[in-house]
Amino acid sequence: MTLGIHLCRGITAAIGTPKAGTTRLPKSCFGTLEVDRFLLEYDDERSGTFEPLRFVPRGKTVVLGLVSSKVPRMEDADVLAKRIEEASKYVPIGKSGAESAVWVASTAEGNLLSEDRSGPS
Repeated sequence: MTLGIHLCRGITAAIGTPKAGTTRLPKSCFGTLEVDRFLLEYDDERSGTFEPLRFVPRGKTVVLGLVSSKVPRMEDADVLAKRIEEASKYVPIGKSGAESAVWVASTAEGNLLSEDRSGPS
């Protein structure tokens, strides 16, 4: 069994969100949580830099939430590739992955997204 934790800072785009980037995660967070995988939001500027990833212990996996479910726009593939490359300065590519920052909806009401925004199925 693989145990992971999603570290969320609040994601309801309709009511706004505090600016509390991952940069402010305490160094001890990565070292003390007994999980195999960290699922982190990195889908906007408030997420901060990838620099805190340098504290992720060996043997742990990082999943970068680079794709937003909060705004009605598709991310550019080249921008996503560049962000993954940037993150690889702190965690090995083989020990990281990328996906949406939030998997279904931010709240019961969801965010204002259309099927057109979701891309090909």
